[in-house]
Amino acid sequence: MAHKKGVGSSRNGRDSNPKYRGIKKYGGEFVIPGNIILRQCGTKWHPGTNVGMGTDYTIYSLVEGVVQFEHHNKRRYKVSVVPVVYEEIADDIAVTA
Repeated sequence: MAHKKGVGSSRNGRDSNPKYRGIKKYGGEFVIPGNIILRQCGTKWHPGTNVGMGTDYTIYSLVEGVVQFEHHNKRRYKVSVVPVVYEEIADDIAVTA
């Protein structure tokens, strides 16, 4: 004699919501301060220069710049943001109308 009921559908229905982890901004993409670069479980990617890490291991940008993924050493990867340097261009050309 079975001691468990054979019904399935009434006991199911407990499924967790998706966490939407992964890389949000890829290498070479422009980011502004506060942009999330990637979400992860643990430190698969480590923070480099000009990025911060949240309590849930989310890596985000601290400055305006371009995302760069690189090797930290043999086993570790690093995410950095290379700041953008704005150069002013002098207008030497006289415009006549």
